[in-house]
Amino acid sequence: MITKFVSGFGTIKNVGIAAINSIVEERETNGQYENFASFCERIKEKGINKKCVESLIKAGVFDDFGKNRATLLASFEGIIDLINNSGKKVMENQVSMFDLMAEEEEIMETKKYVFVEKPEFEEKELLSLEKEMIGVYISGHPLEKYRELLEKTTNINTLNLLKINADMEEFGKTLEYRDNQNVKYAGIITKIKKKFTKNNSIMAFVTMEDLYGSVELIVFDSVYHSSQNALIEENVVLVEGRLSIREDEPAKIVASSIKDLNGSSACQEGTNGKINQISLNITNLSEETKTRLRGAIKFFSGDRANVKLEILQEDEIKPCGGIYMTNQILEAFEEIVGKENIILK
Repeated sequence: MITKFVSGFGTIKNVGIAAINSIVEERETNGQYENFASFCERIKEKGINKKCVESLIKAGVFDDFGKNRATLLASFEGIIDLINNSGKKVMENQVSMFDLMAEEEEIMETKKYVFVEKPEFEEKELLSLEKEMIGVYISGHPLEKYRELLEKTTNINTLNLLKINADMEEFGKTLEYRDNQNVKYAGIITKIKKKFTKNNSIMAFVTMEDLYGSVELIVFDSVYHSSQNALIEENVVLVEGRLSIREDEPAKIVASSIKDLNGSSACQEGTNGKINQISLNITNLSEETKTRLRGAIKFFSGDRANVKLEILQEDEIKPCGGIYMTNQILEAFEEIVGKENIILK
């Protein structure tokens, strides 16, 4: 049944008020939507476009219908096209109203919807889709698996920062923290806004989110340049810095160092806890997988490369320059080629 987020449809990207009203009105008039194909059939004449349906899938609206989001995203356009084209075909061959109704009924009974079955996205991807569409995480939080590590490695979180703001508003001072106090904060980077100062140096305002809310991070030139490998949206990082507490301003953190939460701005594998080289064995990979791999290599190569890359194929070893690598990116390569085809040095 399509019950999830009904009252909050308006918060989903690309889903307008008119579409919401049409979906809800159809459900209230003719009953619950029984499955995804039924939903598509019933909203056929409601002016709801594919972009709207795609956004609803990404937001998890159809999770109760027995098909995962990856499968629905791979299938919905074909299903909608089949439904729309079936109606056009009936109209083109119309003889009488009776023939029209009979042929339409026959098509609806006999046509088969083809779902392109796909393995579900990893949790991180699902949560990212929810955040993109709704602005918040619904089915979980990407930091939940780090909860214990966060408690061990940090001494401040968003709840503490909110308490500072409340104390400043009520008492004009903080009761537990002080300006310039050294702190450790961890979270996921959600936004990076760079700007140039009057001295033509670069600085950044980084919005970070932990399990309790968000905070703004101030990153000056020297820290920005030394932390570029970690400063990536959706990266989970550990920040060391100092509190900036001012009247009439939310408490902020001025960063002195930023690194991946697992311990460095590169992966925690290989010699001395850091990867120096990654070798990818493509000998037994399909052409489709090789194409995906080429796209990933192209995307993660460039000026910020921090690891040497080489490709192994049968007895041939081909150096491929450098590639930018973090724990998250390594997981992406493992998903493409398989852990058994990756050698770290």
